[in-house]
This record gives sequence, C-alpha cells and structure tokens, in this order.
Amino acid sequence: MSTAQRALIVDDEPDIRDGVSRWLKAGGFETSMATDGEAGLRAARESAPDVILLDVRMPKMGGMEALSELRADAGTSGIPVIILSASVRDEQLALDAGATFFVHKPYVGRTLVAAVSAAIRHRSLN
Repeated sequence: MSTAQRALIVDDEPDIRDGVSRWLKAGGFETSMATDGEAGLRAARESAPDVILLDVRMPKMGGMEALSELRADAGTSGIPVIILSASVRDEQLALDAGATFFVHKPYVGRTLVAAVSAAIRHRSLN
C-alpha cells in the first residue's frame, strides 16, 4: 500500500498539467489530472486527494466556481486547494474564497512542491 500523498491537478492546458505532475512526482507525490472544473469536482469527490491544484480559467467550470463548490461540499471542504494563475488580481479573490495558497504562473517547480507540502502540513495541523 502506498503512503505517498495524492495531488489532483486541474488545468485545461496539457503542458501545464504535465509539468506540474512531473515536479510533484519528483517531490514524491502521486498525481491524477482533470481537464476542467467539472471533471475536477468529480475526481475530488471520488478520490479525496490530499491536495488539489486548480487553474482559474478553464472551460465548462472555472477554478473559482470549482473552489466554491469544493468548499460547500462536506466531503471536499477540508481538502487544501492551491490556485494556479498568471493573474495577480486573482490572488486575493482566491484566498478570500477559501484557497489555502496561491501560486503565480509561471511558477518555479521547487516553489510549487514546497507549497503543496505546506498545504498538506497546514491541513494536518487543523
């Protein structure tokens, strides 16, 4: 049985998903992926990952709406969510909406891994 922490990556850009996954796998995490907010919600509800990395701008359902749904659902409300966005304007909105952390795109891989580790530690302290 694996003891690796599980991260769900939700982004509509394949290159971003793959890059985030590579960094997290190198950091010892297991990863799964979804291509939009709706698929991300389904995956979060089905697999209860240890952390979710969520893009803001996606088709079908954007990251802010998905974050709101995650926080309103008792089964997913405690999962740390890290918002990934290139928009500085999104940062305060995301944090106010319940994001655990915000990471600016383009990100530095080590910073991303550190944010994921910190988000999981933060969850275990609460």
